[in-house]
Amino acid sequence: MAEAPETEEGWYALHSFYRVDWDAWRNAPNRRRRSALEEGEAFLTAREGEDAAGDSAVFSVVGHKADLLCLHFRESLDEVERIERAFENTPLAGFTERVDSYVSVTEVSGYVSDDYFEDPESVDEGLKRYIEGKLTPDIPEDTYVSFYPMAKRRGSEYNWYDLDFEERAELMAGHGDVGRNYSGKIKQVISSSVGLDDYEWGVTLFGDDPTDIKDIVYEMRFDDATSKYGEFGSFRVGRRFPPGDLPAFFDAEALPADGKGHHGHAEGHPGEHGESEHGEGDHREGDHHGDGGHDESDEASIREELADLDVYAGQPHGEDVFAVVVYSDADVEELESEAADLAESFDHYDTHEGTNVYEGDSEHAVVSLWETSSAADTAAGFLTDLPGVTRKAGEAEDGWGTMGMFYTVKPEYREAFEETFEEVEELLADMEGHRETELLHNREDGNDMFIASQWDSKENAMAFFRSDAFSETVQWGRDVLADRPRHVFLA
Repeated sequence: MAEAPETEEGWYALHSFYRVDWDAWRNAPNRRRRSALEEGEAFLTAREGEDAAGDSAVFSVVGHKADLLCLHFRESLDEVERIERAFENTPLAGFTERVDSYVSVTEVSGYVSDDYFEDPESVDEGLKRYIEGKLTPDIPEDTYVSFYPMAKRRGSEYNWYDLDFEERAELMAGHGDVGRNYSGKIKQVISSSVGLDDYEWGVTLFGDDPTDIKDIVYEMRFDDATSKYGEFGSFRVGRRFPPGDLPAFFDAEALPADGKGHHGHAEGHPGEHGESEHGEGDHREGDHHGDGGHDESDEASIREELADLDVYAGQPHGEDVFAVVVYSDADVEELESEAADLAESFDHYDTHEGTNVYEGDSEHAVVSLWETSSAADTAAGFLTDLPGVTRKAGEAEDGWGTMGMFYTVKPEYREAFEETFEEVEELLADMEGHRETELLHNREDGNDMFIASQWDSKENAMAFFRSDAFSETVQWGRDVLADRPRHVFLA
């Protein structure tokens, strides 16, 4: 008998596919349709925002196989079953028919690391966190999703389960090499359905470009692990939308390009279905900046104002990167060691851009950069476990919070930059609404600096940017910086 790899299980997954009864919907009175939308939106929003361990999301499905996909990850099978029944009690369920579903549980096996099962203490923290991420995944905010079930072939010529462990592990390693070619483009969740559903695994792929999904599946077809041993069920593809855009879905309006909602329904304005206001879907926007949920439209106006002042105001290290900043009063060497271990574990994720410690006089900042808001939001939970953490950026009980600026200076100008900062710091001390501004240095590269500035309000902070002192500093900085003063972090 061939050796079976050990497995460890995490969250249970339920993929529920629904078809809308469009005839019933068109013939229903407006009052009944309003009720269905309001309660359906409330139900889906509550599932996304539940405190219980897990995550939920809703997707529109393209093609005849279904209209909607509701995806739920939860800690127990009982919990996903409860959600399943709870939806059937909503008025929206009266206009839908569940045409398919898939039940599975997230899984890692000895193919990932046999040592993890034989001697867990010998496995480095980075691999442990990577495995934990596989067992308890967040649903990525990428636009498109593709789901399909699969199994390993048990034929007379090719039987996966007759191969010895080493051969299977080698095939799986080659399979993984193909997947790594799509790092940053595709995220996947693999869940086991052995004994739970018709196939052996469920594969859920997420990406912002549907052709990337097509390409990774196509390329993997040529891999031996798939070409000889893979068997597949029905594929379904769709796109994510926030529950607040449920009215737009039923009105056949265009869904938001970024999956985060932009229709009047989703932004609290009365919709066509009645006087009620549909709240925006909860994607935990804002938390990835550590601001506890600031107004994104307000932030956009700030960025526009800064652009008018010729100041780049994108996210730190690029407009498409999201940041989490936490402050710690721990010993900086201890903090750096712990943060380095965490950064090593973060490197297992394709969306991780970098995590660094910036040293200050009284407090130090740990800055973690990510490609997606959902990844940054997840990372925040780990970062707040670092030693001595006192707060996240923007968590001030009152006031506007943190404005952070990232600069990399030419080595020969570092001392001059620090002296100039001391002069600016004196000017800031006299400005209305200013609380504190500190210059922190990257522990790995002293020429990389982070300026954290605390203000009472947006208006106070913007007054500084409009000042002659700031304008003169920017002009001087163009000569001494290794790149333009492009990093402005608003919290």
